[in-house]
Amino acid sequence: MKWRAYPDDVLPLWVAEMDVPLAEPVVRALTDALALGDTGYPAGTGYAEALAGFAAKRWGWDGLAVARTAIVPDVMLGVVEMLKLVTGPGDPVVVNSPVYPPFYQFVEHMDRRVVEAPLGPDLRIDLDTLDETFRRVTGSGRRAAFLLCSPHNPTGTVHTAAELSAVAALADRHGVRVVADEIHAPLTAGGAEFVPYLSVPGGESGLSLMSASKAWNLAGLKAALALAGPAAADLARLPEEVSHGPSHLGVIAHTAALRDGTGWLDALLAGLDDNRRLLADLLAEHLPAITYRPGEATYLAWLDCRALGLDEDPADVFLHRGRVALNSGIPFGTGGAGHVRLNLATSPELITEAVRRMAAALD
Repeated sequence: MKWRAYPDDVLPLWVAEMDVPLAEPVVRALTDALALGDTGYPAGTGYAEALAGFAAKRWGWDGLAVARTAIVPDVMLGVVEMLKLVTGPGDPVVVNSPVYPPFYQFVEHMDRRVVEAPLGPDLRIDLDTLDETFRRVTGSGRRAAFLLCSPHNPTGTVHTAAELSAVAALADRHGVRVVADEIHAPLTAGGAEFVPYLSVPGGESGLSLMSASKAWNLAGLKAALALAGPAAADLARLPEEVSHGPSHLGVIAHTAALRDGTGWLDALLAGLDDNRRLLADLLAEHLPAITYRPGEATYLAWLDCRALGLDEDPADVFLHRGRVALNSGIPFGTGGAGHVRLNLATSPELITEAVRRMAAALD
């Protein structure tokens, strides 16, 4: 989709796919499965066991209990199923805008109501705003949920343990259930440390969705895991048919990535760090009016283009005048106008050419 949605003369730096060769352990696992004719339905807990091992080694988190996991088709469909467990039709779901556009689409499609608690000017969770929003949405006695994006997409913010503990305390005070989308968890920048929401004090009643799809570029191989904290019994009510959606080959690929693909991941993270520095240097040289704060995670760059004097959607200008496809900030909700999201998980040559084209589009 990344390379086919636009004409051939457009550089696609939009949708969250990476231009990287697949990790060899993943290729080997899939090739072996195909050679065996192992293309049936998924079964077993190997994926959850692999994630638990990865979490212990990578994040120092030993609290991922395989017995409190469930396989789901992908992270967003898992989010939908978790929200169905903890909210009802018409109930509010709080998000920190600007945020991943499918949060709005999926939540509204399932007949829930999105309520924004915008990030602060520092692109971090504004706890006072969140407190006030929780108070407001629960004032009528309705159930409510908080859909947490961690690490945050599009800003790349990695929430600290203190911030997440404060979120958990607010959720407990107001009776709000937390569902955390943690799909970008393995993709932290140099020095940043991801903290699983279920690991912080007060996070025991939370629900989380994790997957290897973003970190190992496996979006076309569908599989994810829902995780429940020790005080959350909700997964017992998950309909059995939800487990029918994941791809068996997806489960094989994700399991291999988590178990044997950490060397590949480390090399990827080093390359992404290089690309963040490159993008910052190129923007400073060619487009100094754009504000870019390199994210602490993900491979997405959130660019503030408001000082360029364009309209609310600079992505349209960069596409039609510069032939560079970026994500418009508008679908990300409040705080998104005048911004674009750029996918920097590509070659340095393409990043350099994209910034050159963006600058030329303003001449």
